[in-house]
Amino acid sequence: MTGASVGNGQGCLPARPGFCLDSLLLWARGKGGILIVIHDHPDPDSLASAMALRHLFTMKLARVADIAFSGLIHRRENSVMAKELQIPLIPMASVRLRDYSMVCMLDTQPGTGNNSLPPGARVDLVIDHHPVRDATKGCRWVDVREDYGATATILYEYLVSQDIPFGTKLATALFYAIKSETQDLGREAGKHDREAYLRLFPLTNKRLLFEITHPKLPLEHFRVVFNAVRNGRIYGNALVITLGVIAFPEAVAEVADYLVRLEGIGTVLCMGVCEDAVILSMRTENHDLNAGEVMIRLVAGEGSAGGHGMSAGGRIVSASSDSEAAGKVQERLTQRFIAEMGLQEQEPRCLVGTG
Repeated sequence: MTGASVGNGQGCLPARPGFCLDSLLLWARGKGGILIVIHDHPDPDSLASAMALRHLFTMKLARVADIAFSGLIHRRENSVMAKELQIPLIPMASVRLRDYSMVCMLDTQPGTGNNSLPPGARVDLVIDHHPVRDATKGCRWVDVREDYGATATILYEYLVSQDIPFGTKLATALFYAIKSETQDLGREAGKHDREAYLRLFPLTNKRLLFEITHPKLPLEHFRVVFNAVRNGRIYGNALVITLGVIAFPEAVAEVADYLVRLEGIGTVLCMGVCEDAVILSMRTENHDLNAGEVMIRLVAGEGSAGGHGMSAGGRIVSASSDSEAAGKVQERLTQRFIAEMGLQEQEPRCLVGTG
């Protein structure tokens, strides 16, 4: 496919005041190397967004940008996506910042704690759909749209506005990112996400989409699910899960996504210990609750956190996987969470058994 966009020729999209895509591209034209930084252990939204921004720079500036991240892509859907859609990625550890005159950050922001760009490093462009951070406001170009359900939707609109054609693989990446991030438009999706989703679907490679959404799962996945069910504790309509030591941090969000579907449960907090950190993920179906704000309060003074109304994550670096420290941190977080939810009077119930 050679033309998958329906453009309007308007480079200055409705966005954050002061941001204009045409002006950004004019400024970037005179720059040298371009680096695109996505968050650690990247998810479909960050992967597709980086793929789209790289394509934009290639088509408009005749320049090839590098996409860098830290960590690993363990979640099977995400690793299959990166492989099958041939998304070019390099490890952040191999990046020499002095080789780049333009640094972009997608689906993450400076100082959030979920990316490995060195503190104080220059960031020229930030594109995201999470709440804007103070450090972001000092960047030269900022397009943060909190009313969007996915960063990929913003990048899709960039391509459309510039009349840039794109192929089936990029269309599939963008569609799957929106599908995954908004849970098929059921979680925090706005009109822009819905329009992008519906326009992109006919352009996707259905075989690749099936392979991404229905991958074979490793034995470790089912071990994690088993531990989640065995260790889950119900407090009223909330569920707290402690996974213990996990091999990869994405497992925490994966379990939270899965078990928030449990009948009678409106909010899930899942925690696991990976290397030297306690990883947290929160999911809620309560529209009166802002998961991102709750998560920030849970880890206040101890770690980093962020998120939206229905989805949030956090990380506390201080716990050792072979000591009692991790257990104490998780117990403290559980008590804070119960207090935040107003469930102090609720006796915990096990998901299974009588323990």
